[in-house]
Amino acid sequence: MSEQGYFSGLGGKYVPEVLQAPLIELEEAFTQALQDATFWQEFHYHADTFIGRPTPLLFAQQSTEVLGGAKIYIKLEGLANTGAHKINNVLGQCLLAKRMGKKRIIAETGAGQHGAATAACCAKLGLECHIYMGAIDVQRQRPNVHYMQLYNAHVIPVYSGTQTLKDAINEALRDWTDSFSSTHYLIGSVLGPVPYPDMVREFQSIIGKETKQQLEKTNEHPDVMIASVGGGSNAIGFFSAFLNDTSTRLIGVEAGGDGNYHASRITGGAHIGIVHGYKSLFLMNQDGQLLPTHSIAAGLDYPGIGPQLAALGKEGRIEFMRTQDHEAWEAVLFFAQHEGLLFALESAHAGYQAIRIAKELSSQNILVIHMSGRGEKDMFISAAMHDRSAWVAFLKEELDRLST
Repeated sequence: MSEQGYFSGLGGKYVPEVLQAPLIELEEAFTQALQDATFWQEFHYHADTFIGRPTPLLFAQQSTEVLGGAKIYIKLEGLANTGAHKINNVLGQCLLAKRMGKKRIIAETGAGQHGAATAACCAKLGLECHIYMGAIDVQRQRPNVHYMQLYNAHVIPVYSGTQTLKDAINEALRDWTDSFSSTHYLIGSVLGPVPYPDMVREFQSIIGKETKQQLEKTNEHPDVMIASVGGGSNAIGFFSAFLNDTSTRLIGVEAGGDGNYHASRITGGAHIGIVHGYKSLFLMNQDGQLLPTHSIAAGLDYPGIGPQLAALGKEGRIEFMRTQDHEAWEAVLFFAQHEGLLFALESAHAGYQAIRIAKELSSQNILVIHMSGRGEKDMFISAAMHDRSAWVAFLKEELDRLST
């Protein structure tokens, strides 16, 4: 847990006075829920029956043999309901909102996985749902927008700024400022003001606990664990059970973008700043203005990073690397063709570095990749990359069919 809301000086609660009271209310409710066995019984009941936990830990036999290095395992969080790790945190916060008497949920989303998970949980638990999403992300993640709407969520495109995740967060915060008496703001990553970084990590820690238990069943111990890092909820959840075990090397992978524009904070020269209610590392210029970012993976296209991950990076406990767009696509193809797994583009950033590092290790080493999400959501991106002419022809045929 953080020390009074800070991780080595990063974190905190930098919000307008109007949001101090709802954040205090939320922190008190979360602290009480942590100690309430009934709350956790309900959480685990829905985790088992609705999310589909535990998710499998797959021995990637063909990848291991092809690469000729470390023994590779893949934590298949993409098999959770709605296709990604996001639903663990969403379930916890939705149950907490109901406990607080909040009947309306607002959330931000980038790749759409957090939005889809929020919409699904709201449908399951009978909560009103509003999702803010950058207009550019609405275009490039149309399948997830469709899923959110099927769950009866109201998807609100955001046209301000860069029209991506950071702008969606801004609009969600504005909404919450006017509606907190009846509304819970369900932040999707380990960022934002206290208590969100602790709260989101706690709900996502189920991933790391399961991974540890699954490896213990075969008397194995991970030498290397690799996860992609946007805001950081999948990574901190995956790493959580191993943070104090220095025999395990923890690697976070950022978005290297197209080589010019990127979203690499730790590896890309970020500076300490205060954005979206918390202090952390952000890509910004000398005047403190956020720089434009880019990633083929919408879920990694954010200029900041969760304060605990930033602190762990500064301390050296987590190593950070970057993967470029084309390298992530190479990893998508590799795991599709060798394991029958369709990695989300976000997860493929970690997958690329795992491929590279596994070859440098011996057969006695254990390497675990976090497949934080599966790739059906990226169909409109990946299909065009794989066979552009065939995909364009298909879309034209569909347009002709729909116009008749």
